[in-house]
Amino acid sequence: QVELVESGGGYVQAGGSLRLSCAASRSIFSTFNMAWYRQAPGKERELVAISLLGDITKYADSVKGRFTISRDIAENTLYLQMNSLKPEDTAVYYCNARGFASYWGQGTQVTVSS
Repeated sequence: QVELVESGGGYVQAGGSLRLSCAASRSIFSTFNMAWYRQAPGKERELVAISLLGDITKYADSVKGRFTISRDIAENTLYLQMNSLKPEDTAVYYCNARGFASYWGQGTQVTVSS
């Protein structure tokens, strides 16, 4: 079993930045693909960014050039640097680890005001 704990969410004005963190309860980042998802009120959960083994990263078109996903294997932590935030980025952000099983964090709220 793996526990994922997100942090770093909050309230920010449009154009601002936040850095989300996802700490894992044990060392998985060298063997799991990792991703950030988000879910806005009344909408389905969507993929924001993914960090694949082999240092491959992919982003949703809506966040390309503004968000950066990264992993610190030594710290067992996944990050999402979010810049130039927009009101439409408002959502609960979830960390996902996918290997022989799939694990989710509890989510962290990001609210961007216009």
